[in-house]
Amino acid sequence: MPDREEKAEQLRKELLDEDNYNRPTICAECGGIMVFKGVGEYKCEKCGSVGYDDYGKTRNYIEHHPGATMAEVANETGVAQKAIRSMIKECRLEIAPSSNVFMRCEICGTTIRFGRFCTKCETAHHREIEERARKKMNMTGFSMEKPTGEDGAKRFKRDA
Repeated sequence: MPDREEKAEQLRKELLDEDNYNRPTICAECGGIMVFKGVGEYKCEKCGSVGYDDYGKTRNYIEHHPGATMAEVANETGVAQKAIRSMIKECRLEIAPSSNVFMRCEICGTTIRFGRFCTKCETAHHREIEERARKKMNMTGFSMEKPTGEDGAKRFKRDA
């Protein structure tokens, strides 16, 4: 049954798109708690053994094998290509300058080496977000000021 439960858990993660990069929480050697040390590295509190999450495995492999392809990294480390692609989109990894493979900007389609947008589109995207936030702050109709002019005039006047 544990095999079936593991498959169900893996399927649930894929469907919910949970990218936790397989962070080790319990030591495989002694059962102690793994503590994050930085750059994808974890160390056991009890025995001191070192473990790596998907990012740490990928980064270590790329450091020792510069210019490796995504498929090669995935085969050698056991990290899914989807996870590697999301690390590139999160700017945690970068495609080598000498590589003839690039990703595309999600707005204009130009080639990029990391992230989701090219520099031009990223600037425009952030300006648009700031403008939306500014407009949201200056919403009319919810202020404490009384309207003036024709918009603030009474529609009907009583004859007294």
